[in-house]
Amino acid sequence: MTEARTNPEMLNAVIEHLRQNYNPLRPVKQLREAMSRRPEGIPQLDHLDVEKILVSGLTGEWVKILGQGTADNQAILYFHGGGFAAGTCEYYRDMAARISRASGIKVLTFEYRLAPEHSYPAANEDALKAYRWLRNQGYSADNMVFGGDSVGATLALMTLLTLRDRNEELPAGAFLMSPHTDLIHLDGESYITNRAADLTGSLEGNRRIAELYMEGWGGPAPEILSPLRMPLYGLPPLLVQAGSREVLLSDATRLQQRAEEAGVDVKLEIWDNMWSVFQFLAYLLPEADQAIDNVGRFVKERLA
Repeated sequence: MTEARTNPEMLNAVIEHLRQNYNPLRPVKQLREAMSRRPEGIPQLDHLDVEKILVSGLTGEWVKILGQGTADNQAILYFHGGGFAAGTCEYYRDMAARISRASGIKVLTFEYRLAPEHSYPAANEDALKAYRWLRNQGYSADNMVFGGDSVGATLALMTLLTLRDRNEELPAGAFLMSPHTDLIHLDGESYITNRAADLTGSLEGNRRIAELYMEGWGGPAPEILSPLRMPLYGLPPLLVQAGSREVLLSDATRLQQRAEEAGVDVKLEIWDNMWSVFQFLAYLLPEADQAIDNVGRFVKERLA
């Protein structure tokens, strides 16, 4: 995607900052400390409305923009990233707010149990609980869209597959930002071709994510942790976004190919010179802001 372009000087400054300050192999304690609160420096959107709630006993937040006329019976269920080991509603509040502004739909975030204290299948179970909680609150599946970033996008995809296999109703669609689509084999070509270019991810870092989530799991790696290798038939329309620099690029392109082969409607956007979950910098980068606008358009189309 090339519609929006960050000033080259600004982009180089952001890239250098990430290169010097981001360490995907930092200890879990440091990762959680960094993601324990709303990030400093992100300007809050005007007319932001946040309602703290419990989602089947899990901490959650409804996020919307006041005055937008969001429909009471429609919702986006958002699965946050953080390597299965970190992440809070507050940290993802700005992302949720910008998605709500772009789509006109309120967003529900929730905090699933974290690894390694809560290994597989804890996060998967909590994702299902959040979906069923929404259904019990009166939200029909066709009035709901899933969304997520990084391992949150993976959880969204895994939840779709689990619901399908259990013959439960599926949401109207799902948008996936930089999804891990294979946490078992980790064999995408871009792990090699983008090794030097990726600012926030690596094969070593993603291998660690898988190890943390499966710590204490006694058997073979569960098939669901490699959605790419599972049958993908019957899924709702998907919007997949990835950056051209990220090691997960092949996870996105292979997901598009295999899902289309299974008859799924998939749109893939590859954003030039961007990295994993660049959308988090939507307050700063035109590309990220445009990507979220595209998410909003996708959600509107699915919930029209």
